[in-house]
Amino acid sequence: MNKESKIKIGISIGDINGIGVEVILKTFDDKRMLDFCTPVIFGSSKVMSFYKKTMDSNISIHSISNISQVVDGKINVLNVWKEDVEISVGKSNEVGGKYAFLSLKEATKTLRNNDVDALVTAPINKENIQSDEFKFAGHTEYLESELEGDSLMILMADKLRVGLITGHIPIAEISKTITPELIKSKVKLMYKTLVQDFEISRPKIALLGLNPHCGDNGVIGNEDDNIIKPTVLELQSEGKLIYGPFAADGFFGSKNYQQFDAILAMYHDQGLAPFKTLSFGKGVNFTAGLNKVRTSPDHGTAFEISGKNSADESSFKEALFKAIEIYKKRSNYQELTRNTLKKSKR
Repeated sequence: MNKESKIKIGISIGDINGIGVEVILKTFDDKRMLDFCTPVIFGSSKVMSFYKKTMDSNISIHSISNISQVVDGKINVLNVWKEDVEISVGKSNEVGGKYAFLSLKEATKTLRNNDVDALVTAPINKENIQSDEFKFAGHTEYLESELEGDSLMILMADKLRVGLITGHIPIAEISKTITPELIKSKVKLMYKTLVQDFEISRPKIALLGLNPHCGDNGVIGNEDDNIIKPTVLELQSEGKLIYGPFAADGFFGSKNYQQFDAILAMYHDQGLAPFKTLSFGKGVNFTAGLNKVRTSPDHGTAFEISGKNSADESSFKEALFKAIEIYKKRSNYQELTRNTLKKSKR
């Protein structure tokens, strides 16, 4: 990337019937945002114009048909499709899912080809986006299939970072999915991302237990004693600052989470319910572990308020800032480690 050019941030518009386009437009209504990055919105200038009218927005967009036409200092909208699309504001339907995927597919391809530096995704509806081409539980799983690396979902706000050992899987599958190998792989991903993406040289990581009260010495399940505790001890023997398992209720209730650089929860709601209680509206979802940077806001499509010009763009704006910040820190880390390797070979 030319050092003189701004970081290019690809943006997928999400479900066209949800609040995605609204929060994107509201974010760039602040002209100062263009001082930090060059946005490339993957969608349609017609869809953007529709929402501009409903919001009475005067934002100027730069309509392009090829990534080579991107201009710094403008809100670039790359037309992934040319046809007119029927927008059903606030309704979940196949049309919303179809065009959400077309936007995401093109944005991901462009990210993979290094034509944008990072990706910020607006919310999709996980049901209506399903198709022959998209058979995934969400963005994270799709991006893992298209990019290099193994993914780790992290929700973050300020210094609170919550990652997941298991992601979008049924509750009934959790206990048999959690193995020492899976825990170690997720800890490795968390450790690496804290070092390279957050500049924390010696991360301190907490693991939550699976069962209530971490099983109470086998009274409420054996997974904590037989799987999690031995794995923690093994990781500690490698010199990593890994602690746990902690009972999730007391861990968050006592504010013990403030003593750690990151927390790994055993399953989705165990980690994300307290996270969103503590930081809803300003949280960011970061897909760690992949060779490219992707972030998103911590909310969904919010069909119930779509078209009412009442959506809060704070989380989307924070996702944009975090994508820029992480991309810069990762680039610096890679440059530093490359230089270290060169020196060591002399």
